Amino acid sequence: MLDSLRGRVAIVTGASRGIGRGVARRLASLGAAVVAAARGNHADGVVEEVLAAGGQAIAVSVDVTEPKAVDEMVRRACREFGRVDVLVNNAGIVRDQLALRLTPADWDSVIATNLTATFTCARAVLRQMLKQRSGRIISLGSVVGQMGNAGQVNYAASKAGLVGFSKALAREVASRGITVNVVSPGLIDTDMTAALRESSHGAMLSQVPLGRLGTTEDVASAVCFLASDEASYITGHVLAVNGGMYM
Repeated sequence: MLDSLRGRVAIVTGASRGIGRGVARRLASLGAAVVAAARGNHADGVVEEVLAAGGQAIAVSVDVTEPKAVDEMVRRACREFGRVDVLVNNAGIVRDQLALRLTPADWDSVIATNLTATFTCARAVLRQMLKQRSGRIISLGSVVGQMGNAGQVNYAASKAGLVGFSKALAREVASRGITVNVVSPGLIDTDMTAALRESSHGAMLSQVPLGRLGTTEDVASAVCFLASDEASYITGHVLAVNGGMYM
């Protein structure tokens, strides 16, 4: 896998922390030029890490719920690196609450960021990928989208929607050499799970047959595999990275 993505250009949304940061770093370590996208200047830190390690990366400020900003992100990638080979849809939010207490605003914001923005980003890169007759679109789902979880109806719906979206899009673009897949993490050791870890660490681990939380590197490895030539015959697939939590 060393340098297996050399010459490729990858956009990673939500690249400032957690899984997105891990994916951006791993893609760069395998030779890809990375466009690290996040709100404000939050992606500057991961870009500095990549450059310090001898990789190529630029930071792009973008709100993925704004189509014009997403289009400019793709134009910037093409101006800087000439092409776009990989899109990693990682940007996501949670607004957890029991269904009866969930506000329409919290439903809409989660669907807009986790699902609608995935469509917006995919549509923005497709014109370039169709021209190239090659590309990889990889979206970050969740075990919650497969098995459900109380208090997360909005999040579960958004992540389940990614599966249907990706399978349908995979059928549309396969003839042009573009693959579309989902990586579905389980309980991953990130800032987002920190509070939950402290309150119910034992209960969480009891759901995982492998007996540990996943790492961002576990997820990044799966994403990079799907981005590589080794996965050229895989499309419309959901790759679970959950320690056996959902089989």
